[in-house]
Amino acid sequence: MSASDNTPRRGFEAFASRDFCIYQLARCIAVLGQEAQSVAVAWHIYSITHRPLDLGYTGLAIFLPSLLFLVPSGHIADRFDRRRVLLCTYSIQFLSSLLLLWLAHSNAGVWPIYGALFLIGTGRAFGGPAGTSLIPHLVPEQYFVNAVTWGGAIFQFANVTGPALGGILFTIPVGLLLGHLTSAQWLEGAGIVYLFNLAALLWTLVMLTMLRVRPGRMEKRAASLRVVLAGFEYVSRTRMLLGSISLDLFVMLLGGAVALMPIFAHEILHAGPRGLGLLRAAPAAGSVLMSVLLARFPMKRHAGRRLFLAVSIFGAATVAFGFSHWMWLSLVALFVSGAADAVSVIVRGSLVQLATPPEMRGRVSSVNSLFIGASNELGSFESGLTAQWWGAIPATILGGVGALAVAGLWSVFFPEMRNIDELNATALRKLVKEEQNQVA
Repeated sequence: MSASDNTPRRGFEAFASRDFCIYQLARCIAVLGQEAQSVAVAWHIYSITHRPLDLGYTGLAIFLPSLLFLVPSGHIADRFDRRRVLLCTYSIQFLSSLLLLWLAHSNAGVWPIYGALFLIGTGRAFGGPAGTSLIPHLVPEQYFVNAVTWGGAIFQFANVTGPALGGILFTIPVGLLLGHLTSAQWLEGAGIVYLFNLAALLWTLVMLTMLRVRPGRMEKRAASLRVVLAGFEYVSRTRMLLGSISLDLFVMLLGGAVALMPIFAHEILHAGPRGLGLLRAAPAAGSVLMSVLLARFPMKRHAGRRLFLAVSIFGAATVAFGFSHWMWLSLVALFVSGAADAVSVIVRGSLVQLATPPEMRGRVSSVNSLFIGASNELGSFESGLTAQWWGAIPATILGGVGALAVAGLWSVFFPEMRNIDELNATALRKLVKEEQNQVA
C-alpha cells in the first residue's frame, strides 16, 4: 500500500479516526431521539394549556441546570475521564425520558413534565462540556476544524430527521395498529415518541462503551477555588473568546423562534404536528448543507468577517420568517437561517477549543455551554414571554431585527473577532497571546 493510500480523502479527514466515527454515530442517535422528543413535549404541553408562555417554560426548565451546575460541570470534565462523564450524563437523560413516558401514561399536568425536563437539562449541563472537550482527543489537531464541521453536519442531520420523525410518530394510531388494545392507547401521541427516545439513548450508551480513547484526568492541580473558576478567568481576559461566546448569546436570545413554532404551525400556517416537524427540520437542513460544503471547501481566510456576515443573514432570515404566512416561504427563510448559523457554529466551536489550553477545555466549554444554553433555552423563554405580550409574529420580527443590531454592535465592540483569519491552533493561540500581552 502506498503512502497516498493512507492519506484521508480531502474533506473527510476526521473519519480516519475510529473513535470519532463511533462517537459521532452515538451522538447522532442521541440527538435524533432528543429532537423527536422535543417536538412531542412542545405539542404535549401546548395541547394541555394552549398558552405560549408555557412553551417558554420548557426552555427555562432545561436551561436552569446549566446555570446552577455551571462551575462543577466544567471542573468535572477536566478532572475525570470525559468518556465516563458522558456515560453518566446520558444515563440521567435516559431516566428522565422514562419519567416522561410514565407521565404520558398517567395523564399528569404540565408541572411534572417541567420536572423531567429539569433532569434532562441536568444531564446536558454536565454532558456538554465533557462531550465538547472530548473531540480534540478523537482526531489529530490538524483535522480538528474538519471534525467540528462534520460534527455540526451530523448534529444538524439529526435535527433534520428528529423533528420530522417526532411529528410522524406523534400521529401514529398505535391503538389501531395493536388491534384497539385499551392498554396501548396512552402510547399514542407523546408516549410513542418518548419510547423512541428511550431506545435511542440506550443505543447511545452502548456505543459510548465502545470508545477506546481514555483521556484520563487533564487538570493535575489540586482542587481550589482558583482552579475551579479558571475557565471564567480565561474567557474574561481573552476578548476574542468573550466576544464570540456573548455574540451567540444575544443573537439567539433575540432571534431564536424555535419555541414559537408550534404556534406558527397551528395558528398561522395551519400545518399541524407534521408541519411543525418540517418547520423544525428546515433550519437543520440548511445547516447540514452548509456544513458539508464547508467540510469539502473549508474557510481558509477571513473567518471573523464571515462570522459577522453569517450572523447578519441569520437575523434577516428570521425577520422574513416572522412576516411569512406561506409554508414554502417560511421553510425557505428557516433553511437560510440554518445555513447562516452553521457558519457561526463552526467558527465559534473551532475558536473555543483551539484557542484554549487542553487542560482547561472542560471549564471553558462549561462557560460556553452556559452561554449556548442561555441563548437557546432562555431564548425560548424570552420568545414565549414576548409572544404572550405582543403575539408570535411581532415577537419574531423584533427578535430578528435585534439579532441584526447585535451583529453590528459586536463588530464595533470586539474588533479582535473581525481580525480572526485562519482557523488553526497556531494562528489562534498567537492571537490570544498577542491580545493578553497588550492587556498586560
